[in-house]
Amino acid sequence: MLQVAASWGRVEVGAQPVMSRDEVEAFLAREFPQIHVDGPVYTVEAVGPMSGRMRMKALERHIRPGGTLSGPSMMALADLVFYAAILAQIGPVGLAVTTNLSFNFLRKPEARDLLAECRLLKLGKRLAVGEVSLFSDGSAEVVCHATGTYSIPPRS
Repeated sequence: MLQVAASWGRVEVGAQPVMSRDEVEAFLAREFPQIHVDGPVYTVEAVGPMSGRMRMKALERHIRPGGTLSGPSMMALADLVFYAAILAQIGPVGLAVTTNLSFNFLRKPEARDLLAECRLLKLGKRLAVGEVSLFSDGSAEVVCHATGTYSIPPRS
């Protein structure tokens, strides 16, 4: 059985995750089945100390006129990888919620899979602060940069 991080108060930078990549992916599939309505769209590629990496399979519904991925698709992936990185550090807490996300769209993403890398900057008792960089698959150029805050429910 998974354990919630014992020192949930403030997680130190470099702290090892309490959930594995497979455990985070299984939790998301179980608790949020709607993210896979069209089959496996989002994949957790990695979790690490204060970090996470996900992939969004580019489907026709994500492509907007001009042959690029839509802003809402990019925003959803950024929010999801942020949540996955938090879960990996504190355990399966379903009620952690986004309180703020800010996006800078830097360049037009290609109409192909999108990768998201999250780095948690602070993970405290009640708030998590982080940043997300989005890349088109096969490119090193950041297409979108997001910063945000999550609210973490009190431990029972």
